[in-house]
Amino acid sequence: MPGPNELNKYSARVGAIFIFNLIVGTGALTLPAVFSRAGWALGTCIILILGFMSFVTLTFVIESMASANAIITWQRIQNRKRERTAFEESENEPSNSDSEDTPLFLQPGDDNPGRTDITSRYYLIDNKVEMGEMASMFFNKFGTILFYVCLATYLYGDLSIYAAAIGKSMVDVACTYRPLNLTCNDTINSTEICWEGAHITRVNAYQLFLTTFVSILGSFVFFDIQKTKYLQVLTSAMRWLAFAIMIIYALRILIISGAQASPSAANWLGIPGLFGACVYSFMCHHSLPALIVPIADKSMLNRFLLFDYTLIASFYLLLALSGSFAFKHLDDLYTLDFGPRGAGDCSTNTNIFMIIIEYFLALFPVFTLSTSFPIIAITLRNNLQSLFFYNLRDYNFCLRKLVFPFMAVIPPYIIAMSVDDLSTLVKITGSYAGVGIQYLVPTCLVYYARNKTTSTIGLGVKNKFASPFIGTYWLIFVIVWAITCMILVSINFIGEHIGLEQSQ
Repeated sequence: MPGPNELNKYSARVGAIFIFNLIVGTGALTLPAVFSRAGWALGTCIILILGFMSFVTLTFVIESMASANAIITWQRIQNRKRERTAFEESENEPSNSDSEDTPLFLQPGDDNPGRTDITSRYYLIDNKVEMGEMASMFFNKFGTILFYVCLATYLYGDLSIYAAAIGKSMVDVACTYRPLNLTCNDTINSTEICWEGAHITRVNAYQLFLTTFVSILGSFVFFDIQKTKYLQVLTSAMRWLAFAIMIIYALRILIISGAQASPSAANWLGIPGLFGACVYSFMCHHSLPALIVPIADKSMLNRFLLFDYTLIASFYLLLALSGSFAFKHLDDLYTLDFGPRGAGDCSTNTNIFMIIIEYFLALFPVFTLSTSFPIIAITLRNNLQSLFFYNLRDYNFCLRKLVFPFMAVIPPYIIAMSVDDLSTLVKITGSYAGVGIQYLVPTCLVYYARNKTTSTIGLGVKNKFASPFIGTYWLIFVIVWAITCMILVSINFIGEHIGLEQSQ
């Protein structure tokens, strides 16, 4: 009979589907607007390039996971060897140095036929080693602290984006007042009232919905909860249905009414927003261990992941291109262009089926992000605890159960209350913290993992999960690419700020 771990295994195809579902989420909803601002030709190039760079560092994470497993296995074998040696010495028996569990330090040129298969046990991705554990294993204390700071910053940005997206979606659905002079595809000013005859503005309504949301779902950060399989299946089905409807809706407009907008081919000022959105949209690196380990047959892992990324990039291009040409105005959150009071074709639907679809799309972020918000908040809380204290049990109940949960929820709430512009939140989160998690951390991990496994296990044991981008020049290229991108994005940020000041 299969063991309990075997029952939880799934095929590489299923794993690829899970990774696809993980990657294609909130970031995709911010792509059409920033893609349109950057231009269709430049936007296409950036999506393809950043998708490829994300795949490169994805293979670095997988290699680092295999290296971490190899170190754990080597240490376990060494412990067993020492225990057996101590037992044999106590029994006055000679030690069997050729025991099955004796680690082999094969160097290039060693002629040891028959033993290579034994050493293949090292590089197996069977133990789930999270990125924080890999950082502790391969980095020094300073490097580990930098990793946790970077991850915490990214998770803060993630939670802020989720909170702002839900608040904006609720305002778009709940606020019924529309100015009489509002033309098709115009944006309603946030200072307008929310309901006829009421003194509550859209900004007030946003703050009210945001506070209610964080108060209810943020309270889960004080506990330990897990997503259920059925909840994942439900949210995945809703995600696929929503994206399919949005693409079909946009294509319908293009086929029936023709292009409603004519975005430029290239606009360099739109690079910061698109760069941040793309990095954010291709992010899955920090969640890989939980998805990769249960895959039963990992022999074709890199090929399946390459197919996954190719499919995701094609999906993003279809979503962004169709939206850019179908809608004259694009909101920062794409679902808001399909809302019941602002559908993309500017028509007032009386068909009950179309009304249901419009409300479903408008509330789609609320349904899906609400299930993820508590999980990410708990992940952030745990990482904050790891960052500040080695062993939290040594500290009092108030610190463990109150301070860190509030530290995980309050800052994103304040950020979302202060900045409801999703493109700005995504731009900053993706361009800085996202670059650290997606580019810099995997590159540093694989570099130090290669050094440690070489010095510990030897060169004769080949890592079958080694990245195809094996050369050192690839590591240098990724680091230079990441730093260059952050510098260019910062320059554009400064230019935008100066331009806004001059216009005022």
